[in-house]
Amino acid sequence: MGKPTGFIDYSRQEAADRPAAERLADYGWIHTDLDPEQRRQQAGRCMDCGVPFCSADVCLHGVAQGCPLHNLIPEWNEQLWNGRLPLALERLHKTNCFPEFTGYVCPAPCERACSCAKSSAAVTINQNERYIIDEAFAQGLMEPHVPATRSGKTVAVVGSGPAGLTAATLLNQRGHAVTVYERSARPGGLLTYGIPSMKLPQQVIDRRVALLEAEGIRFACNANVGVDVTVEELAASYDAVVLALGAQQPRPLSFDGRANGVCYALDYLGAAAQNQLGENDLDPLMDASGKVVAVVGAGDTANDCIATALRQGATDVIQLIRRPAADYGPATDYAHQESEAALGRDIRRFQTQVAAVAPDADGNLAQLTLTTPDGPQEVAAQLLVIASGFTGAETYATEGADLDALPNLFQAGDMATGASLVVRAMAHARSTARAVDEYLTGYSTIR
Repeated sequence: MGKPTGFIDYSRQEAADRPAAERLADYGWIHTDLDPEQRRQQAGRCMDCGVPFCSADVCLHGVAQGCPLHNLIPEWNEQLWNGRLPLALERLHKTNCFPEFTGYVCPAPCERACSCAKSSAAVTINQNERYIIDEAFAQGLMEPHVPATRSGKTVAVVGSGPAGLTAATLLNQRGHAVTVYERSARPGGLLTYGIPSMKLPQQVIDRRVALLEAEGIRFACNANVGVDVTVEELAASYDAVVLALGAQQPRPLSFDGRANGVCYALDYLGAAAQNQLGENDLDPLMDASGKVVAVVGAGDTANDCIATALRQGATDVIQLIRRPAADYGPATDYAHQESEAALGRDIRRFQTQVAAVAPDADGNLAQLTLTTPDGPQEVAAQLLVIASGFTGAETYATEGADLDALPNLFQAGDMATGASLVVRAMAHARSTARAVDEYLTGYSTIR
């Protein structure tokens, strides 16, 4: 244990956010970080308790607590406290292939299980994790580890989101030749085209992908499985195929009318990301500039759409939430901080749903009819973004294929489990990689 009295000597100190009004002017990372000594003190608060519940993965009273990856949290916190960054990195990578992805975007169920939270405040586990991996890259500790021998087996991984990258990494480390198929122009999947760069900077993804390429993983981008090549063809060409297609099929809303300018959240966020990356000009119908924007939904994806619309120059944003206000607390998410700074109010409208949309003379969205507790209400809007959740994986990639007849086919991440956290997709992909490895070799050292 690094400092037995650390949780008494030091209070929880979180890194500050950049001022909301300032960060609205760019797509840069919205947070700052503590200095090294402050971060070390935060690691020193970890108690190394007899039963580290933070490393478990349980659900108590309907609330997920602990780490789905079973990260060795007390171990790397101790090494960070003692100034042993290489050892902290080694213990972090023992269970987590990509601590930068979880460090930047995970909502930290581990902190809900932290013993310190019982008497004071939880350890800043998430921020400590991010600090370790960022410092490791900055200090040149992240060198490629190329397998010493190759198995002679080949694996195709379809999808380069967090699950696909996790499976690819673990199987490559076992010596299998891995090719990752990605339908978009660059790897990352949801990380690149679904999570805005103000939450997960693109350079964080790019530096890891470059490392994976140096370790021998091949990326085939602009390769749309189900269109350019079939699953059956991949299964015939590779010893094993891992499908990591995510769960991006949107849950549709039912309302009357049709109009241009009505879109789903991931289409909207993906178009914005492609534009920022210089891949495509932004479709005018997906551009919030000068428009009143309505966002349906109350989750992280809805908040990302709000933050993106504000940066694009929306004149107003309203958030439509079907459940009552009593189900929610104060508007503290980063997007709500920014909407307060830009618009001067809480933009949420509770117990409100879209009943109908109406176009203008050109067919573009002009008006919404809403159902509210006070009866129907009409509001002007030129862009409607639907972030109402997901029903599962898109089906076109496997449509028509007899999947049961392909014994070398496996699934990983949200495609198998349903839409969830990045960390859960990565955890499931570890078990998938172990199953693939056992299929190819008869045994596995992947845990």
